[in-house]
Amino acid sequence: MYNLLVAMGDPQYITYVVLTTIAIVAMFLAALVAIILVLLQQSNSEGIQGITGSSETFFGKNKGQSIESKLKKWTWICLGVLSVIAIAFYVVTLILN
Repeated sequence: MYNLLVAMGDPQYITYVVLTTIAIVAMFLAALVAIILVLLQQSNSEGIQGITGSSETFFGKNKGQSIESKLKKWTWICLGVLSVIAIAFYVVTLILN
């Protein structure tokens, strides 16, 4: 029990706890944003829209594609950030543990 109390006052232990907590919170937020962005994207399959044969104007069609491309871009960015944070978290736990 005494060893645990001594370790808790160690600056290296405090640094470890702070860095891992920040990394876990950042990974949670990046994963949550990525999930929301994926849910906002439209499906690639035609489904019922192909059956109805609804006619879209050129500008309406391109607007949807530009929003979809932005959502895809931000999804990849969030997943990249999540990957970098996860690798950094692993490295920090190897070094400080």
